[in-house]
Amino acid sequence: MNTVSAREKALRYVLLLLVLVLTVSPFLWQLSTSLKSLQEDIYTRTPSFLPQQPTLANYAEVAETIPVWSYAANSLVVAAIVVAGNAVGATIAGFALAKLRFRGAKLLLGLFLATLVLPGEVTIVSQYVTVRSLGLADTLLGVALPGAIGMLNVLLMRTAFQAIPREMDEAAIIDGATAWQRLRHIGLPNVRGMLSVVTIFAFIGAWDDFLWPLIVLTDPANYTLTVGLQYLNGTFSANPRLIAAGTMISFLPIMIVFAVLQRFFFKGVEEGAIKG
Repeated sequence: MNTVSAREKALRYVLLLLVLVLTVSPFLWQLSTSLKSLQEDIYTRTPSFLPQQPTLANYAEVAETIPVWSYAANSLVVAAIVVAGNAVGATIAGFALAKLRFRGAKLLLGLFLATLVLPGEVTIVSQYVTVRSLGLADTLLGVALPGAIGMLNVLLMRTAFQAIPREMDEAAIIDGATAWQRLRHIGLPNVRGMLSVVTIFAFIGAWDDFLWPLIVLTDPANYTLTVGLQYLNGTFSANPRLIAAGTMISFLPIMIVFAVLQRFFFKGVEEGAIKG
């Protein structure tokens, strides 16, 4: 049996601690800044990490200055459309690529893989022209449409369906099951883990997106939260406390969603999206 020496074990913990500090410290610093009052000097050479006089006034002032809850509602609408589109579209497409035999399947799979090579900025102009031609410019549906089915999510679901033993499909076909019945009764129960992974990725991507909503939306009433918070940078550029408070308001929903679904996320990654 392989044994880990005490020195190697200590090195692992040191590296893990270093990664933890690098990833969590910016979040904690933003949280600390958002809770500091105007009486505290945040520009001093040796700033204090813990607020001397913690206050929630910065959050209240953000809500009074911009319609932050309206922007958050717009972001939720976009995220809901993207999540629903990926949960349904990526599942159906992944099942078709993994379990159905049709002409051009390999070519279609190659095209899916090719789209992953291209960065999003390459196709953003064509996406805007398409959305505008459909009459969806300056709408929340126009913001959500390009991300409604992600190619990476399709490939993840394809991999999950491929992990299902072929014998199960063959037995269902012999019993006269249609493709929809196989998807419903055999496929979906075995890919719930990967479906939760796709759902989390889709929500985080839709909620955090900034460039595409900034291009599509022109009416401030339709702004998503990430776009609307930019008003704080212009109006309160001399008060980072409010900017930090707005950042935390934008980040907290992601943290809540991941905290609620994290067990499904790690289960899907660990099990390869199929029950043992």
